[in-house]
Amino acid sequence: MKDAPVEIGAKDLNGNGGIFCPSPMAGMKIWNSHPRVFLDIAHGGGAAKCPYCGTVYQLRAGEHVGGGH
Repeated sequence: MKDAPVEIGAKDLNGNGGIFCPSPMAGMKIWNSHPRVFLDIAHGGGAAKCPYCGTVYQLRAGEHVGGGH
């Protein structure tokens, strides 16, 4: 687990408004890590915590997830 949150931009999110952990953006090696898990940043108030490793991913200050339709 990292002490500081991993800051991400809105452009880093997938089409569903989330990100997968483990992630190379967090400096993780995917081949020797926990199972891949989807973290819903858009519906989690701009941040989400991985249930496996505890890494927190959060939107950078001023970043916003675009609205759907």
